[in-house]
Amino acid sequence: MPVNGLRIAAGVVAAAGLLVAGFLVLRDGGDEQRPVRDRLPIQPTVVGKSVLVDVSGAVLEEFNGDCVSSRVSYLCLRVRDELLAADEHLLARGGLTIRTTVDRRLQQSAQQAIDRRVRSDDKPIAALAMVVPGTGDIRAMATNRPLVDKVGALAYQQGSTAMVYTLAAALERGLRFEDGFPYAAAYRAPSSSAFKNCKGENVAEPVHSVFNAKRDHSDFTTLRSGTWAADNTFFVRLTEEVGLCESVTMARRLGLARPDGQKVTEYETFSLGVNEVDPVTAAGTYATLAARGKQCEPRAVAEVSDGSKVLRSFPPRCRDVLDPAVADAVTNVLADGLARSPLKGLGRDAAGMAGASDNYTAAWYAGYSPDLASAVALGVPGRGALDQRLVDVTLGGRRYERVEGTSIPGPIWKESMTAALSGLPGTAFTKPDTARFGGCRDRCAN
Repeated sequence: MPVNGLRIAAGVVAAAGLLVAGFLVLRDGGDEQRPVRDRLPIQPTVVGKSVLVDVSGAVLEEFNGDCVSSRVSYLCLRVRDELLAADEHLLARGGLTIRTTVDRRLQQSAQQAIDRRVRSDDKPIAALAMVVPGTGDIRAMATNRPLVDKVGALAYQQGSTAMVYTLAAALERGLRFEDGFPYAAAYRAPSSSAFKNCKGENVAEPVHSVFNAKRDHSDFTTLRSGTWAADNTFFVRLTEEVGLCESVTMARRLGLARPDGQKVTEYETFSLGVNEVDPVTAAGTYATLAARGKQCEPRAVAEVSDGSKVLRSFPPRCRDVLDPAVADAVTNVLADGLARSPLKGLGRDAAGMAGASDNYTAAWYAGYSPDLASAVALGVPGRGALDQRLVDVTLGGRRYERVEGTSIPGPIWKESMTAALSGLPGTAFTKPDTARFGGCRDRCAN
């Protein structure tokens, strides 16, 4: 028994010694010195993924800010840019719900209209943007293939869709629908001072001539017939009459800006669309006319929340920039032009204008109803445009001798707008003030 008792006591002492030794190791050893609770593995904080939702709250897709794998990359890049401009820290946060102004149904109609005419492996990029007049809400942004950062801005030469800015400036100045000039197949500035930019500098090029691609109207060109024909020589002459700075200023008032951040260039051919513009901006300027002179900055983001509270709201930013009567007069000219075009219209009040850039590097159609404005552009954005003319090309499996505004952009515009407005009551344009704008004043045919 004593022997067994000694063995037990010895075992207890040995165990105690091990505990003491272990304690000493914890005190004197490396990482094992810390208490057990401090040595438990630390799980990283998991932040939920951010999502884009449409105007009704339905999820569009996850959002991480790089847009590389986005199914709506044109929209994704726009959202990213708007968030960066508002608060660069928002992109670093996770678990956000970013409510956009996009309507899923309109987005789908826009995408389907593009996909029917331009394939994803076609070299040119077709891009469409829809903007609500009076709010600036972007309802759809679609392209024929995903975009990468370098072409996210999508800059195309605007072409003759820019003529509406000089038309608006002319009507504001007091010219009437039937004012105009004798038809000219070519135009050359009479002197270097014929065109002055907004700094008062002479920018005319007397050695440069402007020509018309075709002639399809009478010997006298009016504001109405010149717009319907997108007459190059007429609009350069009209810019000389109204003033280059006045035309540029009108465009800026309506919302025109370059996506590269550069100032709008002021050349004598400004109204022929020499500036590079993205479809969102072009649609926004036409939306100003639809809203009777109320200009609203286009916006894709309505608000950002973290699930419990709204972190930031993006309310409409609007201002009155044009006499409603002038806007109505411009709309009347464009509405008659659409009705006379191969597109014929939407079966409800609508106005629009086709556009083609110099040498067919880009083709456009921009137009609106009282409730929705839209612009469609087709071409190779940026510097590649000069090497990729829309001449003798195959797009969507169909061969085109040359692509004009009514060839592809126009049908895309008409189909998507028709689908977007389907089921909505037709809203009428305000009729123009014929006492103010009818007939001619001092630039009459006789």
